[in-house]
Amino acid sequence: MNDASKEKYLKIALIAFGVLFFLIYPLGIIWPSGWQWHGGEGRYYLHMICGVYAVLGFFLIRAARDPSANKSLIDFTVWSSVVHAGIMAMQASGDPHESGHLAGDVPALLLVAIVLWYLSPRTKAA
Repeated sequence: MNDASKEKYLKIALIAFGVLFFLIYPLGIIWPSGWQWHGGEGRYYLHMICGVYAVLGFFLIRAARDPSANKSLIDFTVWSSVVHAGIMAMQASGDPHESGHLAGDVPALLLVAIVLWYLSPRTKAA
């Protein structure tokens, strides 16, 4: 895939994932076992994480205008998604009440990371 195609698809992915991050709350309501943690945090945790992801989603949508100028935000999204998914996968694997996350938000975060990493603009060598 050439650089122009990658940038076009990256812009689409940034908007799509930005919108997806705004949908975490409805996903948590529709499929709580795959999108909400039930370890006693309740709604407060859900509201907090939705707020954080809504802000990230807003900035991803804005980054679609000029992905190269927003590489650090894209890199942050890639690596924070990998770390978040890894921690959740370990916790969900050890807690049968949270195993739904292995089919819900863990693969979703890994998908975000893989797609944005693949489409992300590469740093040019000097």
